[in-house]
Amino acid sequence: MAKSTVLDINGRPFHLPDLEAPQTESDAKLGQLHRHYGSHPSSGLTPGKLATLLLEAEQGDLIRQCELAEDMEEKDAHIQSELGKRRLAMQGPDWNIVPPPNASAAEKRDAQLIEELLRSATWLDEAIFDAGDAILKSFSAQELRWEFAEDTHYIADAQWRDSSWFQTHPDNRDQLRLRDGSYEGVQPRHFGWVVHQAKAKSGYLSRRGLVRVLAWPFLFKNYSVRDLAEFLEIYGLPLRLGKYPEGASEREKLTLLRAVMSIGHNAGGIIPRGMDIEFEKAADGASDPFMAMISWCERSQSKAILGGTLTSQADGKSSTHALGNVHNEVRQEIRNADLKALANTFTRDIVYPLYALNGKSFSSPRRIPRFEFDLNEPEDLSEFAKPLKGLVEMGVKIPTSWIYEKTRIPQPTDNEPVLTLASGARANPPGVQLAALRATEAPQADVVAQYVEQLQDVSMEASTTLIDQIRALVESEDSLEAVRARLLQLDLSTETLAEAMSQALQAAALAGRYELLEEAR
Repeated sequence: MAKSTVLDINGRPFHLPDLEAPQTESDAKLGQLHRHYGSHPSSGLTPGKLATLLLEAEQGDLIRQCELAEDMEEKDAHIQSELGKRRLAMQGPDWNIVPPPNASAAEKRDAQLIEELLRSATWLDEAIFDAGDAILKSFSAQELRWEFAEDTHYIADAQWRDSSWFQTHPDNRDQLRLRDGSYEGVQPRHFGWVVHQAKAKSGYLSRRGLVRVLAWPFLFKNYSVRDLAEFLEIYGLPLRLGKYPEGASEREKLTLLRAVMSIGHNAGGIIPRGMDIEFEKAADGASDPFMAMISWCERSQSKAILGGTLTSQADGKSSTHALGNVHNEVRQEIRNADLKALANTFTRDIVYPLYALNGKSFSSPRRIPRFEFDLNEPEDLSEFAKPLKGLVEMGVKIPTSWIYEKTRIPQPTDNEPVLTLASGARANPPGVQLAALRATEAPQADVVAQYVEQLQDVSMEASTTLIDQIRALVESEDSLEAVRARLLQLDLSTETLAEAMSQALQAAALAGRYELLEEAR
């Protein structure tokens, strides 16, 4: 690659070296880092040694603190499990490259190019996982290996580097440096590293990681595990007591001792005649104090890593479903915070170098595409649709783009097939008709008034015929007595009116049942 001068993420110009050779392989002073092996400071760890180790890290020597973090993750299954949950959760959400605000067509094309380069990268998933190493150690470093092909600079690999390779600058405790044997160390090369920092708490770089919080429960837990092992060794086996007769020789005594010591494992042995082996019941003891201490340490570790304990194990007392959901929400908030911090790191150390080296629209580090994780959770459609329908009926104007975003349903493109209601012989089954009536009904009218109106329409014809016959009779007679006599002689048909009344009663009964069913839902 040709050497050139470019701007770093802060806008400062720097001389770009040959990117094809990683810094730790091209710098002879850094070659010794590849031959560094851990000293495993957890072996024989005591409170005094731990305090000294943490003090060294505060003064810039990160080696033993980083090696202790490695030992803790290897030796403590609970720490490894909880950290694994948090790190694996970071790989779940999808991601995308977002152009800068009010992006031009050229900026959108460059953002799409960067996304295509990263989508085809086989190392990105591992890079996300390895970046999670910063949760425990406060930082994680991965060295980039670049290649150039088809007029494009692209990242071929991101290799995890041991955190013990680094130190902090003596005059700036937040600045990370590679250990090259000098007092200040050497600065990691621009465009050559992905250095992610995670904050478990505020403080300088060496004091931000969870390792300093978890180290003390780790130490106390190991004391309790050791004490529990000794307790089981002493109280878990019966006492084997050998008896020899008076005057036994030293050889006979030694034979009896070997038999006593080996009989617990071999379940058999021989001794001279006249000697006895008795098994005495061990003194009563309880392991509860040791287990209580171990349990406290593990609960403390879970709280520090995941913010709670109910997503780790159930004790049968406080582990209710509701509390478990609350703790799961806390874990989700922690995951989102981890990914937001990681997105900033990837924007600075991955997206920006790709944009600066390949982007046709690149003009300034202050206007660049961003790496973003999709942290929106899809809404429950059954719970989302009910209140949404009510809001629409109230006249609230809701854009369809917001609905697609909340439900995570992709918007159809031009001429793309979409789902529709099936048409055919049962195009409008009764249930669909009822749903359609409900959807188009504006304010719901009084049910009783509706039935009265329908009854009037049905009975109008029969009532009109009867009234017309009686009116003609009254108009043709001169006296009330004559009308009464003729009225008794009329043959008035009431079958039509009776049928209407029967239908009305049946409708009223069905309406009552329907209202009861609706109230029961």
